[in-house]
Amino acid sequence: MIAKRRKHSREDAATRQAGSSGQVAGVEETERLPVILVASSAAFVFVFSQVAALVFTGNARGFDEWLLLAFRVPGDTATPIGPAWLVDTARDFTALGSTGVVVFIVVLAALFLILTRKFSTAAYVIAAAALGTLLNNLLKVGFARPRPDIVAHSVEVQTASFPSGHSMMSAVVYLTLGMLLARSQADRRVKIFVITVSGLLTLLIGVSRVYLGVHWPTDVLAGWALGAGWALLCWLLMLRLQNRSQLESDR
Repeated sequence: MIAKRRKHSREDAATRQAGSSGQVAGVEETERLPVILVASSAAFVFVFSQVAALVFTGNARGFDEWLLLAFRVPGDTATPIGPAWLVDTARDFTALGSTGVVVFIVVLAALFLILTRKFSTAAYVIAAAALGTLLNNLLKVGFARPRPDIVAHSVEVQTASFPSGHSMMSAVVYLTLGMLLARSQADRRVKIFVITVSGLLTLLIGVSRVYLGVHWPTDVLAGWALGAGWALLCWLLMLRLQNRSQLESDR
């Protein structure tokens, strides 16, 4: 009888220790993640500010022209390098960052969240995307940078060039939704896969803008940096609101 009691006591102690360790690990993760998000977001905003300074002073022109022409057949600024199907593929990828497609994706995501009774999160996703779009449009008006004039445009464009709206909004929407989806998964491999796909999609959309000749490379770099910084800030705010029970948990 005494032996059994000692055994149960040891098991209870082990259980309490394991639970305590799990709580400590959870607290450490909760405290560490906001710091990482703030630092990462600040780094991306800093990159944007440096690129914007280069563009504003005109010091980015040499780099922009060199890389833009690298995507063109030597001696023929109207023809992108590579086979004809590559141009069509680039148009397909660039369409994924267009206003119509991005709005459609956000609406679908919001409807899915509403169907799963996450009404506040749905409103949050819409607000994050809408404010990101507003910020991009204000910056375009403020910088009023003309589109590339040294190569032919492979798609029609009408707005100003800096920063790239396709690059920024693909980062805002796809990275934000990717992080939301990743947070709902328990398997670390699935988390990494989702974030990787989101990042790769954002990367391809931005590269397609330069390849098609409708953006200077620094437009895309600035769009990526600001979009990623915005997505991380939105994620940080989302975590804080969830901790305060003002947003539904994504788990």
